[in-house]
Amino acid sequence: MIIYEDNELYIEHEKSEIPWLKIFTKEPYKELGDVPKSLRIRLWEVYDAVEDEMRAYYNPKKINMASFANMLPRVHIHVMARFEDDSYFPNPMWGEKQREAKLNLPDEEEFFKKVKEALKNS
Repeated sequence: MIIYEDNELYIEHEKSEIPWLKIFTKEPYKELGDVPKSLRIRLWEVYDAVEDEMRAYYNPKKINMASFANMLPRVHIHVMARFEDDSYFPNPMWGEKQREAKLNLPDEEEFFKKVKEALKNS
């Protein structure tokens, strides 16, 4: 589900037990070095806004950022709020599950609104 979009990039929500967004460039650049410098700067500004809002809204133990792009060979950045009692912590979300978790998190729709507002004002 796309929660934000402009002329250069968009943000998707990854359905998960944790807050998890993915930032994509609209053009399917294969490597970050292929992205024009002005868009690379914009990409990191968007990442900063997402991380700031995620930290303020969810108060996670840690923010994880990843950009593997092996399965989907195009530039995109994962931004994940991690909690000590999530199912995989301290492992990556792609790692071995450590426990069954039932996180009690605030409404994600409100978080999406906060992200959109922050990006509108950036």
